Amino acid sequence: MPDQITNYKCPACGGPLHFSNETQDLACDYCESHFPVAQIEALYAQHDASAAAAQSAAQQQQQTDESSWELASASDWGGEGQNLTAYNCPSCGAQLICEQTTAASSCPYCGNPTIIPGQLHGMLKPDYVIPFKLDKNAAMNALRNHYKGKKLLPSTFSKENHIEEIKGVYVPFWLFDGAAHADLVFDATRTHVTETRNERITTTEHYKLHRAGTIPFRMIPVDGSSKMPDDHMDAIEPFDYSELKPFSTAYLPGFYADKYDVGMEESAARADERAQQTARDAMRATCHGYESVMDAGGQILLDRGKVHYALLPIWMLSTKWKGQNFLFTMNGQTGKLIGNLPVDKGRYWRYFAIAAAIGTVAATAVITLFMH
Repeated sequence: MPDQITNYKCPACGGPLHFSNETQDLACDYCESHFPVAQIEALYAQHDASAAAAQSAAQQQQQTDESSWELASASDWGGEGQNLTAYNCPSCGAQLICEQTTAASSCPYCGNPTIIPGQLHGMLKPDYVIPFKLDKNAAMNALRNHYKGKKLLPSTFSKENHIEEIKGVYVPFWLFDGAAHADLVFDATRTHVTETRNERITTTEHYKLHRAGTIPFRMIPVDGSSKMPDDHMDAIEPFDYSELKPFSTAYLPGFYADKYDVGMEESAARADERAQQTARDAMRATCHGYESVMDAGGQILLDRGKVHYALLPIWMLSTKWKGQNFLFTMNGQTGKLIGNLPVDKGRYWRYFAIAAAIGTVAATAVITLFMH
């Protein structure tokens, strides 16, 4: 049933349901009723079968109908259609096209929140989901706060730019469990200064430090979407895993969701790198009381354990200014936001000139002092 949509409607009035960040249940947009996720799942347990029957009947009817109109071109999507899919909105009947990696969406015509369970067939089902905790207004406020205190930000940027798009997206993540066994060597130095009446003696002591230990790690996150910037995904961590829920499609209405298009095997290299770097940093952090600590060799062996597949909540904000696009991402659970901002070149050079002038004045004062 690849083209069938499941649409969650209110059992009380028939209006569309969406997942509420505040109450962590499904809420009706019209009568304001609230329903536990488990209750709605139970009500829709037989939905797939009835939807498949309706789809089959519609296809049979379509085969018997004839049209008096003749298409000017009967060509299909060809190679362009390999990454696209089509589905019907159950609310208004619109036929929509989206990327194959889109697992949930909302109709652009009637705004009805929908999900596409057929899109999940043939792919790995997520183990967990962290529901959205912060809404669209929180994302907008976070972006405004991100503008504050940026002295090099053009004054017209926050006034003239407009948010082109804001989406709540469940991003696919691979969560890696395991342990890192570190056996490392560091070169360290410690400096002493001795002063006499006639001279100043600096003594540098060199040490060879050995550190070994095991660092267990749980759920190292690596995003499985090629469309999401990896540096953005890393920067908005961490997520609070205590709020992980067993995956249910009932959390998806009202939000977008991506299927992974970067597999576990492809993501494993990043997980290995993060585990090794974490172990190295932990060992280095035990080298107290030294002025410098440098890596000097050793090895880190990994025990690779379980890998979980989860959907984690991200707000994506896109804005345009002077023909240039700026992307911001916010953790939909914690509110941590990251994104690049433009720089007012005129302000930059003015600040640079002021700093240079202050430096010149200070240097002149020092020279004058020594001359006297």
